[in-house]
Amino acid sequence: MKRFRGVRLGKNISFFIDMKAIAVILVLAVILFAVILLSIGMGEVTISPVDVFKVLIGQGSEFHHLIVNTFRLPRVLIALFAGMSLAISGALLQAMVRNPLASPDIIGITGGASVAAVSIITLFSDSTTSLSVSLGWIPFAAFLGATVTALLMYAFAWKKGVSPFRLVLVGIGLYTATQAITNLIILLGPVYRAVQSKTWLTGSVYGSEWKEVYTLLPWVCILIPLAFFMSRTVNIQQFGDDIAIGAGDRVQRNRLFILLLGTGLAGSAVAFAGAISFVGLIAPHAARRMVGSSYDMLLPTSALLGGIIVVLADLVGRTIVAPLEVPAGVFTAAIGAPYFIFLLIKTKNQTG
Repeated sequence: MKRFRGVRLGKNISFFIDMKAIAVILVLAVILFAVILLSIGMGEVTISPVDVFKVLIGQGSEFHHLIVNTFRLPRVLIALFAGMSLAISGALLQAMVRNPLASPDIIGITGGASVAAVSIITLFSDSTTSLSVSLGWIPFAAFLGATVTALLMYAFAWKKGVSPFRLVLVGIGLYTATQAITNLIILLGPVYRAVQSKTWLTGSVYGSEWKEVYTLLPWVCILIPLAFFMSRTVNIQQFGDDIAIGAGDRVQRNRLFILLLGTGLAGSAVAFAGAISFVGLIAPHAARRMVGSSYDMLLPTSALLGGIIVVLADLVGRTIVAPLEVPAGVFTAAIGAPYFIFLLIKTKNQTG
């Protein structure tokens, strides 16, 4: 079977479909669905995947409905949305700066979101851990913090245009600054908020509820399709600024829009799942090995891998030492940190 198949729609529209990439995406979708069923079913009360599926289609016992719909499904959905958003954000940022080491956490985007979200948690909550403001302010604040960081990065990197190399250097500097500011806010805040803030910074979806799902859902439904729509522009920019300009692409305007799109995805994910690290680094790299570097296939593959990684990390975190829970970010960091070192060594060998 040929890998690429031509498709023609009418007289003026034609394109090629990468059949291998489509097959990979379908397999990953099945794996993700199986992981979701497994995650929903495992816990103090074990429910078989068949019974979980019955509940999802409106059948099954009332007891299973209570456990799945009230306690487990919201948590799994938050993990899923966060993983997909962070993975796509990482893929967009790697494309924009043309650097395989870029990801929302490494270049400071997640750090900016963390500063804003921790500020809301510290300033607008009481000793019962209840927020005195609407829950909707957290993703908005996280998005605003991430956006301010991204704009600062863009402004400091500007010199007759923005080069990818300068973006990376400035981003690493901003990452260090946002980490310091976040720690300062926690130290100056009430003692009873410190533990929750630190747990949140590690990356945890513990205690997720439907109101959080409903708050995050619009961000996911708008930003992820926008990212897929921008895949052609991202592909063009991979050939360099001169070729992209020659092809009619408005490089600087689109680069800023892609940066803000990645910022929005990272900020919304961080708002409810915390600063889960390295997903935006690992998922795009794994996707690139599976389907190549064309972003029309790379983005959906990254999204599926990101969802699988975070849902699995959360499942392991709440079952490996039950009844205690380990934040999902601990496991993504345990995988991501060695992988980051591997990429550093690989990049050094290629450039040296």
